[in-house]
Parts: sequence; C-alpha cells; structure tokens
Amino acid sequence: MDPIIEIENISFAYEEGEDGEKPEKAIDGLTLSIERGSFVAVTGSNGSGKSTMAKHLNALLLPSEGRVLVDGMDTKDEDKVWEIRRRVGMVFQNPDNQLVSSVAEDDVAFGAENLGIPSEEIRQRVEAALKAVGMYEYRKKGAHLLSGGQKQRIAIAGILAMGPECIVLDEPTAMLDPRGRADLMDILKALNGQGKTIILITHFMEEAARADRIIVMDRGKLALDGTPVQVFSDPERLRELKLELPFTVELAGKLRDAGLDIPQGIIFEEELAKAVCELK
Repeated sequence: MDPIIEIENISFAYEEGEDGEKPEKAIDGLTLSIERGSFVAVTGSNGSGKSTMAKHLNALLLPSEGRVLVDGMDTKDEDKVWEIRRRVGMVFQNPDNQLVSSVAEDDVAFGAENLGIPSEEIRQRVEAALKAVGMYEYRKKGAHLLSGGQKQRIAIAGILAMGPECIVLDEPTAMLDPRGRADLMDILKALNGQGKTIILITHFMEEAARADRIIVMDRGKLALDGTPVQVFSDPERLRELKLELPFTVELAGKLRDAGLDIPQGIIFEEELAKAVCELK
C-alpha cells in the first residue's frame, strides 16, 4: 500500500454558537488512509461529516485532535501548506463560486500563474487540461455562456493545470442535470485511469458505485468502508444510515426475492441485463 493521504484519529468541531453551547464534533476520531492512484467515494447522510473531512485533506480545515498527512507532510505545518495544496486540489459544489476570469482559458491558467510557473509551461498545461476535460473548443468562451456542467469542467481543468497528484471533489455534481453528472463521472474515471487519485464526496449512490472504494460516514465517524460490492451487500445497514441502494442493486435484490436466480454482486445495468438474459 502506498498512501498519499493518512488521516490519524482526527476530531474537529465548528465554533460554538452565540449561546455558548459546546458544538458536537463534526469529525470524531476518524482514522483512514487513501491509496495513491485510487478512486474513492465518500458518502453519508446530511451532517455525516463528509464535506468537513474533505476540507481537511488540503488544509482548508485543521483538526483539533489527531493529524492529516499528505505525502508525509502534516497539514498543521504552516511551511508545508502550499506544497500540500499543490499535491491535493479541491473542487467545490457550485462552479460559479470557483471561476475568477471572464474567459475559460484564462480561468484555467489562474492557479498555475499563482504558482509562478513559466508562461510557456502554463500554456502547455492549460491546453492539456482543457483537452482532458473535453473543453478545448470552448477555451475562448466567456464563463457566462457555459452550462453548469461546462463550468464545473473548467474548474477541474484549472486544478489539473496546477499539477496535483490528487483531486478532491466535494459534491461536484449536486447542481448538474443527469447528463452533466454522467459526463463529469466519465471525466473523473478517465483522470483516474491516467494515475490521478480521485476522492469524490457524493450523496448519489450511482456515482459512488463507480469508485474502487466507498467510505460511508455517520456523525463524524467511519461507518462502512469497502468495495462497492461489499458496501452494497448490506442494504439494511445502509438504510439505517439513511442511504439508498443504487437502483440496479435494489432491483436485482427484488428479482432475487421473487425467486429469480440473479447472481450476487451486481451493480450496473449491463450486468443485470446480462444476468436476466441468461436465465433459464
């Protein structure tokens, strides 16, 4: 195992309210590691702590207890913060809040320029990043002319141009339509295939199903951790955690309950269709 991120028994609570009441911990004794080059989905119901955890991965938040290591660098080390953020890029839910320039390619170049990268290399990086997310032909377009999905792809391209090893995406498809969500997931799978570590925070279980590993959080703690097949094999536990099964997984279960010989471990539509066609 070659971890790029190690989370060691971290806890975190937001500041107390005006009434002086001590807040509950948003993260409570969380320990896990993320393997380099993996695709990890982190899910959980509202208030589970998944977005708070995500912000710890590149020092946007610092744990009150425990530590987070990125390539061995402690996020609490002020001298290492910018190097950590070069290694771990962050994409947020609302693409409009991430765009800073009026022209797409200028926006993609912004982060790399702030790193002091030479101009010629920036041009090469911007071109490669735009092509990686399928937005090269839109490079001269104004941001206001782009769809939500296109804006999110520009935001990802801006992170790619900075050269991170790991990209953390906090609910990046929450404001997109189904087509935009599907396109973005295809891009993330392609980036992962090229060696990028992808950490996807999502409440869409169909998206989580496409990851190599699913981490389920509950009230700041680790509730489930395993492959999609392992996590979806315990539907009762998922319901206790206020999560739904992907439609295909649930349908396969209902077909089994009806007496059909449907194999275990089916997650995707193509797998279920094949299993039904092979029934005798």
